[in-house]
Amino acid sequence: MALRGSSAADVDNSPEADQFRQTIAGLLKRIDREAEQLRQKTADLLTQGGALHEATQSKHVLEALVVQLREANEHLVLAASGAQDMQAKAESANHRQEEFLSMLAHELRNPLAPIAMAADLLGKISTAHPLLPKLHGIISRQVSHMAHLVDDLVDASRVSTGNITLQKRSLLLAEIIESAVETSQPFIDKRTQQLTISMPDASIIIHGDLVRLAQAFANLIINATKFTPVDGHIDILVQLQTSTVKVVIKDDGVGIAADIQPYIFELFRQGPLSLDRSQGGLGIGLSLVRTVVEMHTGTVSVYSAGADLGSEFTVELPIAAEFIKDDEEGDAPADAIQGCRILLIEDNANANEILSHLLTMEGHTLTSAFDGTSGLEMAKDNIYDVIVCDIGLPGIDGYEVLRRLRLHTAKPVPLCIAISGYSQQENKMNAASVGFDHYMVKPVAIDALVNFIAPRLPH
Repeated sequence: MALRGSSAADVDNSPEADQFRQTIAGLLKRIDREAEQLRQKTADLLTQGGALHEATQSKHVLEALVVQLREANEHLVLAASGAQDMQAKAESANHRQEEFLSMLAHELRNPLAPIAMAADLLGKISTAHPLLPKLHGIISRQVSHMAHLVDDLVDASRVSTGNITLQKRSLLLAEIIESAVETSQPFIDKRTQQLTISMPDASIIIHGDLVRLAQAFANLIINATKFTPVDGHIDILVQLQTSTVKVVIKDDGVGIAADIQPYIFELFRQGPLSLDRSQGGLGIGLSLVRTVVEMHTGTVSVYSAGADLGSEFTVELPIAAEFIKDDEEGDAPADAIQGCRILLIEDNANANEILSHLLTMEGHTLTSAFDGTSGLEMAKDNIYDVIVCDIGLPGIDGYEVLRRLRLHTAKPVPLCIAISGYSQQENKMNAASVGFDHYMVKPVAIDALVNFIAPRLPH
């Protein structure tokens, strides 16, 4: 070899040694690179392993969430089914409640009818005991009050179930106020209170339901009479706005406490009562007022400065576009030469007898029937100008009487007036569908009945 006999220094500095060292250095660098690559791959694998672990955990979490969502969905389905069942039961309960109150009102109105008509008859007897007018007034006022309570009872059901329907048409506001005052006048007279009405000269037209609006204003007036002392004052102020009209009913009564005012229009809500319940009522009237006014897209509000400072209720209603209307004067009816021939079909013997007397005193000729079958036969066999027929008759009801009469007679059908203890709109529509010209709720207002008959008077 070339290195044999050379010293260590010679060997260390030889070209072969340099080459060897370079080779070793290259190998070390390569090992370092491969070691670094191995460390990087190891780190990558460890990272991927962590991600895989996290993914596995996430999968378990997602599976658990899916299970929870499935269970929640099942609970939701059960809850929805239960809610539907509860709603059906609630609707059924509301329907039964309305049917019960309707039947109760009918049964209460039936005995009220002959009492009211007997009171009217007493009022027409002039040659009697001097106490008779006073007794007549007492009976009339109490019957009117009882009838008002019965109406409130039925309306409570309608308000709570939202089952109030409207028959809208163009109305004079004066006509609405007049009807409301007529209803509330007995309450005003009873407490010798003074009512003042202030209205603009313009004929203000409202698009609404006459019966319901008059009832709402009557409730406000009657409420004022209850909480205004004897000989107190009640004012009705009508204020015409640009597109609305305000009707303000003010009194100088006991006022309304501030803590009660926000709740005064809630159903069955009343202020503190004395033990004798001198104000009376069922706590329904003001709730009905709000419902009726809002159904006419109006508002109602209350203000009282406090105890013994009176109260003020304000109803604001939209007016019709044609609110300025010329007053139309009809021709005065001519005097009647003689009365009408009237068939009265009423199964309540007392009501039949008293109503017959009242109509006879008006100059009419009365024939009575006490059930639907005999009444129908009389109507077929004889000529009448007017038929006054109860709806709830034994045998066949009043609807069927008129239906068969119109079907089986060639004669002109007379003016037909239904009387009933049922006040639901459905009953009125049923009566109209079979051909009744008018529908009156018991106790029948004799003056209104006489007015219905008047167009058939011979002249």
